[in-house]
Amino acid sequence: MGRVALVTGGGSGIRKACAIKLAANGYTVVVTGRRQDGLNDTVATMGGAHGFACDVTDAGQVDALYRRIEETCGRLDILFNNAGINVPAAPIGDISHEDF
Repeated sequence: MGRVALVTGGGSGIRKACAIKLAANGYTVVVTGRRQDGLNDTVATMGGAHGFACDVTDAGQVDALYRRIEETCGRLDILFNNAGINVPAAPIGDISHEDF
């Protein structure tokens, strides 16, 4: 398997377009988001992609997502982290786990 990219929030909008572009450039793409139906639509436009529902604000679901990626794809090369909540700008080391 070639390079593997994870796109959070990949079921719609710019995030979906980025996932499709990554796939067009040879990546095996994993898209995640809260709604499986949107992910299924995204995956249907790409060959060899995976869509796994995950609420990125839930640490347990994120841990399960990474385990599933490892089991399915064997590795992860790129994270396009484009889902989450808005928090005040700060150096990444100063953002709490809950806010991140």
